[in-house]
Order: sequence, then C-alpha cells, then structure tokens
Amino acid sequence: MGAATLILGDSGTGKSTSLRNIDPTQAILIRPVSKPLPFKSNGWVKWDTENKTGTVVSTDKSSSIVKVIEGAMNYGKRIVIIDDSQYVMSNEFMRRSEEKSFDKFTEIGRHAWDIIKAAQDAPDELRVYFLAHTEETQMGRVKMKTIGRMLDEKITVEGMFTVVLRTLTRDEQFFFTTKNNGADTVKSPMGMFETNEIDNDLAIVDKTICEYWGLSNVHNIKESAA
Repeated sequence: MGAATLILGDSGTGKSTSLRNIDPTQAILIRPVSKPLPFKSNGWVKWDTENKTGTVVSTDKSSSIVKVIEGAMNYGKRIVIIDDSQYVMSNEFMRRSEEKSFDKFTEIGRHAWDIIKAAQDAPDELRVYFLAHTEETQMGRVKMKTIGRMLDEKITVEGMFTVVLRTLTRDEQFFFTTKNNGADTVKSPMGMFETNEIDNDLAIVDKTICEYWGLSNVHNIKESAA
C-alpha cells in the first residue's frame, strides 16, 4: 500500500517551494500546468520518454498520471509529486465545458479517484504527494479546491488520505500545519508530527512519514537547499 499525502494551500504560500530539498534523482514531478519552479532547479529536467530518465512530466491526463505512478519504481523513483493537482479536474472540466450532460462530473470525479487509488495501491516504498489549492465553503470550512458541488457530491477528496497538511505563512516564513484547526480538513496520524506547525520542507515530511510507517526507502535529505 502506497503512502499518499495531500498538501493544501493558497497560491504563493509555499507548496511548490517545499520541494526545494527533494533529491530530483529520487522523484518524478507531474505538472498539470507548466511553469517554472520557485527555486533554482537545475536538477529538475524534463522526462525523457525514450530513455526513461529525467524528473518532470507535463500532463493533466488522469490516465497518463496513473501510468507514471504505476511505473515510477521501475525507473528507480521513490517519490511522485503532483503539483497543482486540482488542475487535473479543472482542465478536464474546461475541455468538456460544452457538454450538456451532468455525467461529465461523475466521470471527472472517477478520474480523480483513479489517480488517488493508484497512489494508494502503489508499493509501500512509493510516496505520492498531491499539492492542491484551497477554497472556503459557504459554512466557512477550508477544503481542497475542486470544480464545485456537482463533483463534491461524487467524491470527498480529503477522505481518501490519512495525511493532509496545509500551508501557513507568518512573518514571511512558510510552514505546514499538521492538526485540524476546527475549520479545515488537516489531519495526521497520532504521534507522526511532534508539533502543530512544521517547516514547509517536503524532504523532512517524507523522512517523517517513512520513519513513522517503517518504510525502508527513506529519502536522503540534501545538505543544503537548491
């Protein structure tokens, strides 16, 4: 069973920045929206389909993302990161915006479910991180941004994850929160994180998850940020 983690946060609050200490030789970064990383990232190079080398895969197709997750360990990768993962749903919705049938919401929900299920069904050593934007409901609760109520009625994304973290900014510093504040969907297993706030360093999060669940392939934290 793979380790799937959801990291939520508004744009510009440190989700992508948290990748800065991840070793790109150990990871595959899936980008539904192509844009530069917010740090020096010479090691994050485009995936070479022919030679099966590289790090960055640009796709928003659910079937392609599932294939990446299923094949990652065959190429020596232990970490898969899906940045801006909500765009997998919203991009498909926009491509199908002229369709009148409400069945498209069910299908879009199924495609999101397929990706998360692939992460859950992956080998134990594979960790899959979903980075996504947030939205506030009419009741004032902060949750993962989707394409609206028609899809939310089909799938509750956070319910498929054991670990949900959320970005926090304070005094120009970035953090992750690890516990629910009563108005969001943050959660983590008892004793996984020692504090309610941690540095927004995905390499440290990955190491903590590996240690907590006894995974053999612990990510090697780089000595300095790129």
